[in-house]
Amino acid sequence: MSDTSRPSDELTEFWRERHIATLTTPRADGTPHVVPVGVTVDEEFAVARVICSGDSVKARNVRRAGPEGASVAVSQVDGRRWSTLEGRAVVRDDADAVAEAERRYAGRYRTPRVNPKRVVLEITLTRRLGMR
Repeated sequence: MSDTSRPSDELTEFWRERHIATLTTPRADGTPHVVPVGVTVDEEFAVARVICSGDSVKARNVRRAGPEGASVAVSQVDGRRWSTLEGRAVVRDDADAVAEAERRYAGRYRTPRVNPKRVVLEITLTRRLGMR
């Protein structure tokens, strides 16, 4: 991550609170595709995860970028508090990655519904904006 400082306790708590976020992925023509999502962030602010169906537009947008991943951003706002996390996303569909993402999602939101097409958009974070 280009911002190597330890995230503040306020930022860490903000990304633990139950908020709906937005995920921005690039469409084939380069324009932004923005959708509401649930997102989790690991304790080190190194990886964010979004669970979704493998045939969703967001998953297709990330896959299209190839093995190096797609440049994406997740953002959340609560009144005057806001934070955007940027990074490179790849699609993970192995059972262990999906189970870990579901576990984290359940901890922040609720147990996700069963979805045999579920994948994880795993975002290696490179920048934090807003709250530090």
